Amino acid sequence: MADDERDALEVALRRWSDEDFPLLERANAPEMTRHLGGPETPEQLRERHDRYLRLGADDRARMWTVEVDGVPAGGIGWWHVDHDGVPAYETGWNVFPEWQGRGVAGAALRELIRRLAAERDRDLLIAYPGVDNAPSNALCRRAGFEYTGSGTEPWRGGQLTFNTWVLDMSPLDLAGRAADHDERFDQGTLDETRWWPYYNPHWSSRAATAARWDMREPGLTLRIDADTAPWSPEYDGENRASHLQTGQYSGPVGSPIGQHRFRDGLVVREEQPERRLWLTHFGVIEVRMRAIRHPDAMVALWPIGFEDRPEDCGEICICEIFGSELDDTGGWVGVGVKPQRDPRLTLDFEKVRVEGDLTQYHDYAVEWDEHRVRFFIDGRWVKTVAQRIDYPVQLMLDVYQLPNPSGQRDLAALPLRFDVERLRTFPPR
Repeated sequence: MADDERDALEVALRRWSDEDFPLLERANAPEMTRHLGGPETPEQLRERHDRYLRLGADDRARMWTVEVDGVPAGGIGWWHVDHDGVPAYETGWNVFPEWQGRGVAGAALRELIRRLAAERDRDLLIAYPGVDNAPSNALCRRAGFEYTGSGTEPWRGGQLTFNTWVLDMSPLDLAGRAADHDERFDQGTLDETRWWPYYNPHWSSRAATAARWDMREPGLTLRIDADTAPWSPEYDGENRASHLQTGQYSGPVGSPIGQHRFRDGLVVREEQPERRLWLTHFGVIEVRMRAIRHPDAMVALWPIGFEDRPEDCGEICICEIFGSELDDTGGWVGVGVKPQRDPRLTLDFEKVRVEGDLTQYHDYAVEWDEHRVRFFIDGRWVKTVAQRIDYPVQLMLDVYQLPNPSGQRDLAALPLRFDVERLRTFPPR
């Protein structure tokens, strides 16, 4: 199935009701229960339905019908359990055959996770798919669960061997941790031992990519002014940027060697000195910043591999916020991992809805170790990517002005001002 078809499906969750028993009967078919030891008896199925309603009434569990464009496509739910003595949620799901392989289960699980994260009641979500249920195990992995082992238990008159997958939704905990760098932008000028104030100058030039900035209480402002020119008309059209980065690596003029190879056919246009300034490898990266509510603006913090080895180029997108995606009650924040050209990584990126005024200061952070990257907004967990990024990254902090569909710049809105109060890193525990 093509990605655009997946995106076109509108997947929604509707609370389970007494009228949904026929859906449970359909999910009890042999082809739907082959990983669960086979169908239940009619009596067992009725008891299951009654249990869904009974436990849902007192919030010990919640079940939903999964709907695609208003059509029932399966079911998903959670219920309270203890996991190794820790209060947790357990989840399970089913999708009818005609909807399988179309991204429905993944969309439903993401929505369930979003709702549980908002509850802030328990920090762990557990899934126990059968060991031979390859699609459900793959879905757990894609959703950021971590495999912790296998087991076998009596089930429906036989033995069920299952894998245990755990998703840690706990908030960011910085108690007892000291930052190794805590940039407050309070020196009146940029600290050149940390910052290289150009945007990928090797693909253009330092003159064309120099940042425009002010420092005033409470920190840094990156600006795009009326006379800010496109940073690289040759390679990036009319996009304008004001940007700081904490490293620089590229090859000689005429070579294809350089950081952030964002498209094919790139050639170094101006040789640059190598700069290894503020590089980090595991730990916590946190920024406090404000978005810009304008349809042509985008602000972001997106560490990338230093790329002295070509494959070490993955991106950890801590936050990517388009002004066109902000409204009166909140907005969408892009978070996740982008492989760029690292063949060991896969794209795992999504936009998270955040309620509140994103043009006010908010904290965006990742906690990154050798096994996973966890993403947080205002200390609250929003996503986990269970992939290994085991090389140093440099920080990339910027505001963009994107071309307006009308072809005309909104000069009255300029300058665009991107305010950053602080940016800090913590070493791994």
